[in-house]
Amino acid sequence: MRLLRYTALASWKCVGDDHACLCGGPRPKIGRRSLVPQADVKAPHRRLARRLGWATLFCLALAGLHAPAFAQDGPTGVHVDAVRAVPLAQTAPVIGRLIATRAGDVAARVAAPIDSYLVEVGDTIERGQTLVLLDDAVLAAQRDQAEAALAQARAELSSRRENLALAEQGLARLQGLQGSSAFSQARFDDQRQAAAIARADLAAARAAIDRAQADFALARIQAERTEVTAPYSGTVVHRYLEAGAYAQSGQPLVRLVSDAALEVEADVPARRLAGLAPGARVTFVLGETAGDNRTRPARVRAILPEENPNTRTRTVRFVPDFTADDIGLASGQSVTVHVPIGQARDVLSVHKDAIVRQGDQAVVYLYNDGKAAVRPVQLGIEIGGRFEVVDGLEAGTLTVVRGNERLRPGQPLRIEKRLDAQSANSNADAPNDGS
Repeated sequence: MRLLRYTALASWKCVGDDHACLCGGPRPKIGRRSLVPQADVKAPHRRLARRLGWATLFCLALAGLHAPAFAQDGPTGVHVDAVRAVPLAQTAPVIGRLIATRAGDVAARVAAPIDSYLVEVGDTIERGQTLVLLDDAVLAAQRDQAEAALAQARAELSSRRENLALAEQGLARLQGLQGSSAFSQARFDDQRQAAAIARADLAAARAAIDRAQADFALARIQAERTEVTAPYSGTVVHRYLEAGAYAQSGQPLVRLVSDAALEVEADVPARRLAGLAPGARVTFVLGETAGDNRTRPARVRAILPEENPNTRTRTVRFVPDFTADDIGLASGQSVTVHVPIGQARDVLSVHKDAIVRQGDQAVVYLYNDGKAAVRPVQLGIEIGGRFEVVDGLEAGTLTVVRGNERLRPGQPLRIEKRLDAQSANSNADAPNDGS
């Protein structure tokens, strides 16, 4: 760099070499040197200073926008949960299905033509609701006939009573004549025999009454059975006949399935039965489709004493613990049961809502002396609503499970709710699986 003063007309100063001017302006070309009037040399520097000043103010303003605001907003309210040990049992998945404990055909209990169907396929019905009406003309006439026969038997019984009373009256009169000349032994014997016959006729009339009453009750029941009702609440899934068809006694009319009482049934390999016993707790997944991976606990109700020789499996029935959110379930729906295959062990776990993904790294925010602290963690398998902690956390550490979306390290925190106290009471509802 050179410095040149020219004073012929005015003072000139070289402010750069052959390539650029120090002030950043264009270099005037006078021969091979860059000359500017000395009187104007400070103007470009003043413009540069003003530009730098505005740039500095703009940067400071941006820094102010991104500066932490929690100092003036106060502590942030969060929900926390403690890192704790939970039992973990190694499991194997077994495909199962939901089974309705109440499902079957509703049949006609008398033979009669079908008058009308009162339900359609898909209708939800209640116990005792009428499903089908059968033509009761013949059965109603038989009921009336039985009722008339009962009335006749009752009249016959009354007549037999009167005959017995007359025979006993004559016998008593003859007994009063014994010892007199008017007494006849033969007549007395005949009258005694007549009284015995009258008593037998009265007994037969009483038996006829009982038979007539039974016939009337049977006819009445048969007539009442022309109204086919639901034995339990459920949904109509099939209609076997239509109006006008003749239904035989015992012939199916509709099929009902009750979704109010569902069990889980699975064909478990015989070698996996060691970890199962009546009363044992397992977990199952309602569905494996996207957005439907609800995990629920279940209890072993029974292990059927019959093995399939082809698959070497035995049927196991489980009683599931559904929630109010489990709607739209169906008999035959596929589920996945996690069957324990090893001894349970305790592992550290963290609540799933405490996990924050930062790229490929999983981190959690901790509640540390009233301030937020971030900690990277290494996670293992999923255990229900929690994750196994392989590294990065210790038992008892409080993790933020709600309100951790926009936390920053060092931000003041205030605990609004602790979940570990509640979950500790329900933690043992079902054994966790680690399939």
